[in-house]
Amino acid sequence: MQVLFKSRHPQATDLRELTERRVRFVLRRLGWLVPRAEVQMSDVNGPRGGIDKRCQVELRTDGAGWVVVSSVANDWRTALDNALARAARFLMRLWRRGSDSRRMRQRFISHER
Repeated sequence: MQVLFKSRHPQATDLRELTERRVRFVLRRLGWLVPRAEVQMSDVNGPRGGIDKRCQVELRTDGAGWVVVSSVANDWRTALDNALARAARFLMRLWRRGSDSRRMRQRFISHER
C-alpha cells in the first residue's frame, strides 16, 4: 500500500512516520482492497487554538472508487485515529455488502434449479 502524507503545518509534518505506521496498522487486514492512501493534516483556526486539528484520509479502493473521511479534534493524533477508525469501519461495511450480495446471488441461483 502506498501512503502519501500532506501537510503545511510544521508540527504535523513531524508526525509523518507515525501517520504511515498508523495507516498501515489500521488497514492491515484491508490492505488488499486499498492500494493507495492519502492523509492530509491541517490546522483550521491557525494560531487561535481550540478544536481545530483536521485530518482527512482519502483511500483509493479497488472497485469502490475513492473513500474520503475527515475528523476534527484537539490534537493531531486523535484526529488521525478517529479518521482512520471511521475509514476502516466504512471499508468493512463496503466489503460485507459485497460479500453478502454474492452470497444472496448464489442462494438465488441454487434455488432456481
